[in-house]
Amino acid sequence: MASRNPSAVLSTPLLSDSTTTTAPIANGHHARHNHHDDVDGDEAASVCGGGCGGDPFAFLTEEDGERRGVGVSPADPFRNGTPAWCGVYEFLKVLVCAPVALVRLAMFGISIAVGYAATWVALRGWVDVHDRSSQQQQEGVGPMPAWRRRLMWITRISARCILFSFGYHWIRKKGRPAPRELAPIVVSNHISYIEPIYFFYELFPTIVSSDSHDSIPFVGTIIRAMQVIYVDRFSPASRKAAVNEIKRKAACNSFPRVLLFPEGTTTNGRFLISFQHGAFIPGYPVQPVIVRYPHVHFDQSWGNISLGKLMFKMFTQFHNFMEVEYLPVVYPPEIKQENALHFSENTSYAMAHALNVIPTSYSYGDSMIMARAVEAGKVNCSNYMVEMAWVKETYGVSTSEAMALLEHFLAMNPDKDGRVNAQNFWAYFGLNCTHLCKKVFRYFDFEAKESITFRQFLVGCAHLRKQPLFQDACQTAFEKCKHPVTSDIGRDQLADVLQSSMLQLTDDGMMKLFDKLDVDDDDRIGKDDLMASLAKLPFMIALFVGRINGEVYIEIVE
Repeated sequence: MASRNPSAVLSTPLLSDSTTTTAPIANGHHARHNHHDDVDGDEAASVCGGGCGGDPFAFLTEEDGERRGVGVSPADPFRNGTPAWCGVYEFLKVLVCAPVALVRLAMFGISIAVGYAATWVALRGWVDVHDRSSQQQQEGVGPMPAWRRRLMWITRISARCILFSFGYHWIRKKGRPAPRELAPIVVSNHISYIEPIYFFYELFPTIVSSDSHDSIPFVGTIIRAMQVIYVDRFSPASRKAAVNEIKRKAACNSFPRVLLFPEGTTTNGRFLISFQHGAFIPGYPVQPVIVRYPHVHFDQSWGNISLGKLMFKMFTQFHNFMEVEYLPVVYPPEIKQENALHFSENTSYAMAHALNVIPTSYSYGDSMIMARAVEAGKVNCSNYMVEMAWVKETYGVSTSEAMALLEHFLAMNPDKDGRVNAQNFWAYFGLNCTHLCKKVFRYFDFEAKESITFRQFLVGCAHLRKQPLFQDACQTAFEKCKHPVTSDIGRDQLADVLQSSMLQLTDDGMMKLFDKLDVDDDDRIGKDDLMASLAKLPFMIALFVGRINGEVYIEIVE
């Protein structure tokens, strides 16, 4: 059994965390004391009780709290490290290997064709999971008959020829696969599209795959021959059904091993990202396998590089190195109270130790965030990552919620480093940087850099939403601001609220802010509208603090 590493180590984010000291104030709440509490030069004083003091959100909590959030990550587990241009050597190598690349491409095409033909014959007349009309009907499908599996050896040999065409003429192996009866589940780190091809040849396992892969020409047919377990990672019902299928197939020795890539996406191999728990929930022993791609000039990871460019690079290499190491079997915890989380952490620690890399709290969600930043044309897109596994565990923020906040953040016009200043932040909501707005912004700006990262924005919003009095404050805000007759908040009522907080808006600014709060676009802010908008953008509750506390904001300007 792999040695146990404390879970705190694995769940600790790479980003350094800032802890804020709190102290009691007169109204029984707490305010943070730091250099941000000083009054600006052109704003000599402000009086608004506890809610508008040093911490504009002190009224949301009655206990000391801790909030973490620093801007830029020191790591990028998804970035391909191949230099844009490697000089004369790279040019000459491509020139020399160009004729060889044509031969390799032909070999690749022939291998795909032969493998597809053999697989088509092997599947002919067999009712596989692809032919089932629902996830429930997938259950109960038996293992592939022996004669069909033997015919699939032709496809497996074709897979080895494909690896040869990519320049993997020999592959160094260390250790050996454990007997299927001992470890029915295999997990591996995921760096490139090469590992699935290698494991298809080496183990011919059952794999867990996205539904979308089924539609890929040729590949979809071959995947079905592996008795694939389809899953929609964004559907809880689909994930649950997939776990049940993993458990069923792992329990029956007539099925091949079940292979999973628990990271859920490819990385550059220099880090391990957070593991998904599908391989560990069934509670069967797991054999970890680690894959390395030693290189000097050409990083073979499938990171921020297109598939076509990656294949071209492989075809024009003299040789590509690959190492596969089978690690000792990791057993589930003996104590039943220790769940799949501990099991996955034990496995992650064993793999990270063997790879000599750092396990991190990044996850597939971070790759989605970075991909959206790339799509938006941003540079330094890794600066947008947040270590999503840690954010989800600490604050309960889902990936979809983080993506929704990212859309707001991208609309605030971040600079080349992925940072947003106070002016652009509040301009997005139609507001100017008044004294209250500056204090709200400083709540996010832990580094006092007068700009914030997406991580600071996300963690700050999540922390506010988690405060014990947040929901009550939202309801109080609506009750004290709604029109007495229509029982909703119109533009006039919103203008009165903003005026009580000394927030003056233009007509365009009022329209922007009103639209952010009017979720259903019916030209009025109902209770559901306000609760939903404040749940997404919880810092906006500060605009209602005067009404909530029954106070008037007074600003003295020199």
